[in-house]
Amino acid sequence: MKAIETLRDAQRAAVRSAGVFLRDVGHGLLEISHNTLALVGLAVVAVVVFAAGRAELRQQVEVHALEWLQDRHEARSLEAGDVLSVVAEQGAVSRATAIDPRQLSREQAAVAQWISRRYKVAPEPIGRLVQEAWSIGRRAGLDPTLILAIMAIESSFNPFAQSPVGAQGLMQVMTRVHPEKYEAFGGVHAAFDPVTNLRVGVQVLKDCIARAGSLQDGLRYYVGAAALDSDGGYAGRVIGEQTNLRAVADGRAVPINAPIAAPVERTPIAPQAATTASAPAAPPDAGAAQVALLR
Repeated sequence: MKAIETLRDAQRAAVRSAGVFLRDVGHGLLEISHNTLALVGLAVVAVVVFAAGRAELRQQVEVHALEWLQDRHEARSLEAGDVLSVVAEQGAVSRATAIDPRQLSREQAAVAQWISRRYKVAPEPIGRLVQEAWSIGRRAGLDPTLILAIMAIESSFNPFAQSPVGAQGLMQVMTRVHPEKYEAFGGVHAAFDPVTNLRVGVQVLKDCIARAGSLQDGLRYYVGAAALDSDGGYAGRVIGEQTNLRAVADGRAVPINAPIAAPVERTPIAPQAATTASAPAAPPDAGAAQVALLR
């Protein structure tokens, strides 16, 4: 009986000892945790105080944090199959060459709608080009319908058109011949910006007409046929389309189902003979390879 009591006392003592040990260990871990958190807190405060005094470091942290958040957002969007939310740009509309035709004057709106239906292009970008043709035409002293007629015959209003000899854009300006005219617009790749191509083309056209002394001959210079026997009917087609556009602008009814003029074939000119529109004209017998005014 006494042995049993002794055994029970020993068990109770062991339990008490274990309890004391566990409590001590718990208190020790708690103290260590408190101290560790305090050290971490102090470290964070020190980093924040240091960063607050270093603008460049703060900016780097902000940039990295923003990039991380954007990457997380893109990853989640792609996982959900929403590609547009990843590539969306609120400012993208500022790059669009477009305007509501209702914002145009009566004659401009009439011309824009007629071109849109005839050449099967959207009225909004055509409206912007018509507006620009009126604006730049007034500055250059050229009829805006002439400018639009050249675009119609040259490219059918395709801003990315390119001829076999390298004439590019709406008005098919030879960028390798007139690179200096694109410098103010950032370089020759601006030839594929519709409004820029229009503006440069108008300057080239104005130079050609001034050099030739008449619209008909100026168009021959523009198409690179100044020293040739024939321009292939180019000037006639341009003037014919201008007549249609002028009639539309004046409020007259013009059918839109007339055949579209065939593309103009240009004779390649030797690169060393190509000059800008301000160069002197070549003599009539010099041949196509010596045309001074080449687009």
